[in-house]
Amino acid sequence: MLRHLSPEQPEGFEFSEANKKWVDAQIKKYPLGRQGSAVIPVLWRAQEQEGWLSKPAIESVASLLGMAPIRVLEIASFYFMFHLKPMGSIAHLQICGTTPCMLRSSENLVRLCKERISETPNTPSKDGKLSWEEVECLGACANSPVVQIGKDYYEDLSEKSLNQLITDFFAGKVPAPGSQIGRHSSEPQDKLTTLRGKKSNKLNASVAIAVQLKDTIKRVTGE
Repeated sequence: MLRHLSPEQPEGFEFSEANKKWVDAQIKKYPLGRQGSAVIPVLWRAQEQEGWLSKPAIESVASLLGMAPIRVLEIASFYFMFHLKPMGSIAHLQICGTTPCMLRSSENLVRLCKERISETPNTPSKDGKLSWEEVECLGACANSPVVQIGKDYYEDLSEKSLNQLITDFFAGKVPAPGSQIGRHSSEPQDKLTTLRGKKSNKLNASVAIAVQLKDTIKRVTGE
């Protein structure tokens, strides 16, 4: 699928001071002359900061890594995790539509997003706050259906629970990621037969860190 840059572009792009330090640290992981090896994490950081990859952002990354801009554009346009046009300013919902999630009614989640966010995927809502798309397997099949927002997973969803999440997002709230039915990780929903010891934390490590840092759906500016 051929993808193009958005016809509407900002005048420029610049990493925040904190993100620039992070980028410099990534570049130092590679030998001199191999800075281009950091291109994917650096592009991802740019997207985390702005919500999408603009032409100035791609050119800035190319300059930092000593790469031709066309080479960076090739990478950004190849991987669908990179957005080449503006998405929802608060959150972009990626709904898994592969078989395990489909068998647990992920099509209802897609229909809900069409009704509440926008009729077409990768199109911001009327207020510009949310957008959505259907994606291939997110690798959390035991907790299907699943929606990914940035680096966070919202699992064990139903039409009702996703509807509430969307309402919270529109209201500026930050719901905790992870299982939406209270599962700790990927254990069975009914009575456990193994690993029945008391858990030291009600939340699994990934969710606990997200809640502690309060960075869920937040732009990663580093400020």
